[in-house]
Amino acid sequence: MLTITQALYDQIVAHARADHPDEACGVVAGPVGEGRPERFIPMLNAARSPTFYEFDSQDLLKLYREMDDRDEEPVVIYHSHTATEAYPSRTDITYANEPGAHYVLVSTADTDGVGDFQFRSFRILDGEVTEEEVKVVDAY
Repeated sequence: MLTITQALYDQIVAHARADHPDEACGVVAGPVGEGRPERFIPMLNAARSPTFYEFDSQDLLKLYREMDDRDEEPVVIYHSHTATEAYPSRTDITYANEPGAHYVLVSTADTDGVGDFQFRSFRILDGEVTEEEVKVVDAY
């Protein structure tokens, strides 16, 4: 189960909506070994695409060095789907290389504010996708 604060949930959704029609992407870091997402880190989609996301390699290197210096790890890796449901694509599954991370997908297919959007979390390990419950809390 992914337990996440309302503030982080709202930040992820806002980033996904702001970058629409391109896919948004980012990380929520937390203390090593605690599995608690704390620090929201929106990233630039280097692909600038409505159907694909890619972290800029230099930005990603900088992020991992920064997390290492702060004794953090990526707890949540998120991105949006702009025209499809919030479920990992084959490409998403192929690029999932953090076995301990929660992979969050937000669908922004309906961005008029009237319809629902999807916010779902998955574990992806060795190509196998498992959806997990998302529990939104006020604080930890």
